Amino acid sequence: MGGGAPRSLLYAAVVAVGLIATMAGPVVAAPGEVSLQDVIDAADPGDIVTLTAGTYDGGITIDKPLTLVGEGWPVIDGGGEGSVVTVVAPDVTIRGVVIANSGNRLDRENSGITSDLSPRLRIIDNRFQNVLFGMFLRHAHGAEIRDNEIGGMDLFIARRGDGIRIWQTTDAVVEGNHVANGRDSVFWFADRVTVRNNHVEDGRYGLHFMYSDDAFVEGNVLENNSVGAFLMYSTDLTMTGNVFRSNRGPSGYGLGLKDVDGLTASGNRFVENRVGLYADNSPSKVDLYHHLESNVFAFNNIGVLLGSTVARNVFTGNAFIDNSVQVASDSTGGLLDNEWSYEGVGNHWSDFAGFDADSDGIGDIAYQIDNLFTDLIERYPEMAFFSGTPAAQAVDMASKTFPSLRPEPILTDDSPLIRIPAFPPAPMTTEATSGLVVLVASLGLLLAALVVMAGGRFRFSDRIVLGGTT
Repeated sequence: MGGGAPRSLLYAAVVAVGLIATMAGPVVAAPGEVSLQDVIDAADPGDIVTLTAGTYDGGITIDKPLTLVGEGWPVIDGGGEGSVVTVVAPDVTIRGVVIANSGNRLDRENSGITSDLSPRLRIIDNRFQNVLFGMFLRHAHGAEIRDNEIGGMDLFIARRGDGIRIWQTTDAVVEGNHVANGRDSVFWFADRVTVRNNHVEDGRYGLHFMYSDDAFVEGNVLENNSVGAFLMYSTDLTMTGNVFRSNRGPSGYGLGLKDVDGLTASGNRFVENRVGLYADNSPSKVDLYHHLESNVFAFNNIGVLLGSTVARNVFTGNAFIDNSVQVASDSTGGLLDNEWSYEGVGNHWSDFAGFDADSDGIGDIAYQIDNLFTDLIERYPEMAFFSGTPAAQAVDMASKTFPSLRPEPILTDDSPLIRIPAFPPAPMTTEATSGLVVLVASLGLLLAALVVMAGGRFRFSDRIVLGGTT
């Protein structure tokens, strides 16, 4: 029985196989002889279709406003062909289902959920398993994508699809999702998008913005990707409270910028990346300044890498902690056209060797980067192989002993901060939170033992708390 059957006959067939449908609105479906597509075709616009546990054939199309909700995690199985669910109507909600086994054709963009002309589409609390693209939304203005688990196919990374792709869509909210083993999470021609509290890992670009203005990106954890986030050809972007961790692929940027105008980045953590922050021609407009404040750059190979012509980036209140190279240029030029302090507040540098005689928290001499070995790496990149070795240390020691060998400084911070600034807590994944509980308990027992061993005379002059300082 196809979707073109008269409604009365179709409802009769639905009831005959144990599916209960009413004209009043709610529809309860169980796996049976009548397809899920027939149930959807029989429903009225605005109906709620509840799927009980079991497996349903995919390849369905939703062409009317409808709510599809699962009980007991029913599976919609695409059988390895095409897209599992296609939405071509406004005001559709899909919640609480497992969407599995799309096709694997990149040229056809096979997806778990694909949509077109589907404003106010809501995809909430679903599980995507073995799908090429997790979801590919076109013209889905006002979409909500929340609390989904999105897993890609076991393919070479260049052959994978994107976990989330949003195209020509405004005012979307992407929040609380876990995306793993995909290619990118892509926002193209998507203005006023909010991307909040997502965890994206083991992909190529955790987040990738192209021609997307007025985005707000907050509280995301982007780790173990080739690039945590790359922002390109976009304006008026806010990045706040994100963690960029262990992004170490061929590019290895925590955050990359290309022709971005109007960036505010605050409260972010850039930790253990090849490069924490990379910027090329950003800002590109001569009357704009970017503000980077209260960020942590720690344990990266390079904390910040800027193009030699990059200018008008203002760094203030940041902490640069034990990066192999704190800041570098991608060529032989300096970075003096950027500002490394603002209104008397500079940045904290873990290798600052100055002093604070008046105890105002600001170093009494300027911090400069005039590292000879770093200068040699910029001229001869193959020498990076020796970074962190005694040979590199010997070169720098020679430049300090013989000032004539010292290069011109690439930057000067006139107001370096003596202490690490206080930062708000960083977002953590569920796995990190459980690990932190064990770590805190272990440290508590260790500290208690040390206090006893010291006869109660154990004393801390400074206390550092994970996620912030006090």
